[in-house]
Amino acid sequence: MSTTICQVMGFLVSSLGVGGSIMATAMDTWSTQDLYDNPVTAVFQYQGLWRSCVRQSSGFTECRPYFTILGLPAMFQAVRALMIVGIVLGILGLFMCIFALKCIRIGSMEDTAKANMTLTSGIMFIIAGLCAITGVSVFANMLVTNFWMSTTNMYQGMGMQNVQNRYTFGSALFVGWVAGGLALVGGIMMCLACKGLIPEESRYKAVSYNASGRNISYRTGPYKAGSGYEADPKTRKGVGYEEAPRSEDGRRPYPSKHDYV
Repeated sequence: MSTTICQVMGFLVSSLGVGGSIMATAMDTWSTQDLYDNPVTAVFQYQGLWRSCVRQSSGFTECRPYFTILGLPAMFQAVRALMIVGIVLGILGLFMCIFALKCIRIGSMEDTAKANMTLTSGIMFIIAGLCAITGVSVFANMLVTNFWMSTTNMYQGMGMQNVQNRYTFGSALFVGWVAGGLALVGGIMMCLACKGLIPEESRYKAVSYNASGRNISYRTGPYKAGSGYEADPKTRKGVGYEEAPRSEDGRRPYPSKHDYV
């Protein structure tokens, strides 16, 4: 029961993580205009991975997509690639995890196959979570660098118009961090559930040795070698059989033909 609960919980947590990654990637509030020094403004700007938007004080919002790919910074394109890779791996892991659930039976699928699928989906969730966390962290580092560069230029007397060019963290960054953490935790839970799905006989492969007879006892004592052609001592004595005299050293000579009648 604990294995099933761990697997189902890992699936649910990973689903939330993958859904949050998709939501964060589609959001336009990755960076928002900093209003610390200018709280009253007629235009509010915010940007996402795919377009930049401007909201006016009248409530009208205008968004313009990025029509270029090569003109964007390399780190910006790397963030896009990381988020897309994380989403693709997360979706594939979800489909694989659905078929690997212990509570779902599909044909004659063995527990070993379910365990392998569970482990694979868990690894996919972990990689997807790491991709989301890395992508969001790289974008946040870009914002911090540009923010302090803009602040430095402002205090050097380059004009107050640079204040509006400063951007701070948007809500999409926090959604991406939380989603990446959920996907990472769900992947770890799936990997832990994989251990409970492995059958016992495949864990411990031991060979048992059974005696051929039922009532066989083994006694310790000196080992006596034989040629294997000796007669049974119970049936060896019969009519006309006489035991040969022993010699002085205690050995019994071979019987001659005169000893038999």
